[in-house]
Amino acid sequence: MLVDKLWPRGVSKAKAAVDEWAKDLTPSTDLRKWFHEDTAGRWDEFRSAYRRELEEGDAVSAFLSHAPEHVTLVYAGKDAVHNHAKVLRDVLLDVAKWQRGEDPSADGARASS
Repeated sequence: MLVDKLWPRGVSKAKAAVDEWAKDLTPSTDLRKWFHEDTAGRWDEFRSAYRRELEEGDAVSAFLSHAPEHVTLVYAGKDAVHNHAKVLRDVLLDVAKWQRGEDPSADGARASS
């Protein structure tokens, strides 16, 4: 599943071979542009703001209602540490746990991602 607002430059849709392009799970345009001005310096603030956007909307629950058990998040960014896909992964895992009746806060491993 491609989780970028914009299609990756120079990659055809046939070559990308993604099953879904989930633009509605991506950060808002304003948040994305603000974050890309200083990804490392704004990482903590971005994570909080993006989580808030995801939690206030219904895109995550809508996606999880039809998502397969295993999903690969594909993104075009070059920074594997400071990117929205990591935040999205954490939110998807937390919501899926909550929907199964598990406590998402019991997993401290993602608290510092």
